[in-house]
Amino acid sequence: MTELSAAGVAFSIGEKRIISGISFTARPGGLVGLIGPNGAGKSTLARLLAGLRAPEEGDVRLGARPVHLVPRKERARQIAYMPQGHSVHWPLDAYQVVALGRLPHLGPLASVSAQDNAAIMEAMEKADVATFADRDVTTLSGGERARVMLARALAVEAPVLLVDEPIASLDPYHQIRVMTLLREIAAEGRLVIAVLHDLPLAARFCARLLLMRDGELVADGTPDDVLARPHLASAYSIEGVYGMEHGQTYVLPWTCIDDAAEEEERPHAHAQG
Repeated sequence: MTELSAAGVAFSIGEKRIISGISFTARPGGLVGLIGPNGAGKSTLARLLAGLRAPEEGDVRLGARPVHLVPRKERARQIAYMPQGHSVHWPLDAYQVVALGRLPHLGPLASVSAQDNAAIMEAMEKADVATFADRDVTTLSGGERARVMLARALAVEAPVLLVDEPIASLDPYHQIRVMTLLREIAAEGRLVIAVLHDLPLAARFCARLLLMRDGELVADGTPDDVLARPHLASAYSIEGVYGMEHGQTYVLPWTCIDDAAEEEERPHAHAQG
């Protein structure tokens, strides 16, 4: 079983501490959501988990080995990483971009095999980008490019998939489709960790949530536990609205705590006037 673990991980950029003392272990079987407000350190942690940076303190392990010490090509076969942002600077068609996901499996000067092509086309179908396989990726919309980059990560067929804001620029249909896909991949026995800002979709599709604030892990558990009112207040300074649909609890971010306090003050102020 492939597992990814962090033990006392800390990381700074210049004088600023970005990650501080984070520890957890993630295993295959259920989609893991990494959530938290802007600047919480989620993307930095994702890069550390992918082995793209080494922690200053503690370690990140892929199985029993420190992930940044795993040979680069082997690590690229074991961990597929989709960063946030979807800029593409080359006039490649979408198929060629997705095919880059097969590079860890190719030897020197090797060409794409039938097996590679099958993996590429399957990834494009899953990400709903097969219909514009021949289009120059620089002509695609932001959401279409995001799905192409997801397909590139899927084409690796790695046992670990790390995706940073995979639904940020997608329309509601494709947000739900991508979240469904990530949950299905996790259910197949792969480890999937997704950095997310959409709390309703995180609550609906994730089996486990890791909540970060100011570089620290402040909650770890089921969506019901992690998205409870005290955590929303302390991490996001918001209040939520909770309900039930088809037997599943949902939460909607509803108001900022400062705004709610002002609302409570207004009738009192009006009465005094």
